This record gives sequence, C-alpha cells and structure tokens, in this order.
Amino acid sequence: MSHREGRKGKLITKDKYSLRRFDTQKEEVIDTAVLETIVFDYPGTDTEVSYETGEFTAVCPWTGLPDFARLTIKYVPDRTLVELKSLKYYLTSFRNVGILQEHAVNRILKDMVDLLQPVRMSIEAVYMERGGLRTIASVKYPIGDRR
Repeated sequence: MSHREGRKGKLITKDKYSLRRFDTQKEEVIDTAVLETIVFDYPGTDTEVSYETGEFTAVCPWTGLPDFARLTIKYVPDRTLVELKSLKYYLTSFRNVGILQEHAVNRILKDMVDLLQPVRMSIEAVYMERGGLRTIASVKYPIGDRR
C-alpha cells in the first residue's frame, strides 16, 4: 500500500507494521522503523497505558518547516503492548516526513490499532504555535468512544 503526503518528494509506504521513507528524487530508502509487540499478561483488566513525548517532529508539507508537538498515546491493551524502543524509532521516523498535523495523528492511530488491536486508544498532538496558531489534533478508537 502506498500513500503520498505533501509536495516535498517524500513517499511513505506501509509494509506490515513498518514505516519506510523513500526519497523519490534519489529513488532510495531513507530508513525503516518497525513497530514490535510484547505479550500483555493481564488481558481483560482495563489497564490504561499512556506514552508521552515532547519531541514529536514532522514537516509541514506546504512550507517544509518543522512542526513540533507534545504527543500522547493512551490505550487499553487487549493481548499485546507496543515495545517502547520500536515506538521511539517509529515516532522518530516522522522527522523528515511531509505530513499534515491532522493526518499525523490519524496515521499513528491506524498503525498502532493495526499492530495492537487494543480495546480502545487515543492519540493527541499539541503542536507548538506557528504563525500565531496552535493546533491540537486528537483521534480515538473506536470511533465515537467518549472516554
């Protein structure tokens, strides 16, 4: 499955649970980040897991300027947890990707839900102000979950 974001010549493809970035001008792979899982020993316990980073970075596809955000991932696992080192590399792989802020949270949610099949999950990104505007983008799974 291929997916193109923005005008900056970056092509993103998703293969299983990896994010590969290609430089379309040089026709080469820049890097690959693979999300991995570990077994959750307490399914059915309604345990909420929360990961937060103030270092999430992507690139505005229109201006080429960096977007910085405080990213929060919350979920109730079913049978698996995301392995933290792989999550760190996965999130870092967005650093040079041209992607809209609203699309970034949806892409992360889709990849994480595909990987973990959680009971529920939410992703929120609070972006630093740029041009006098601050954006907060959030998405939840399942759709319509009010928790």
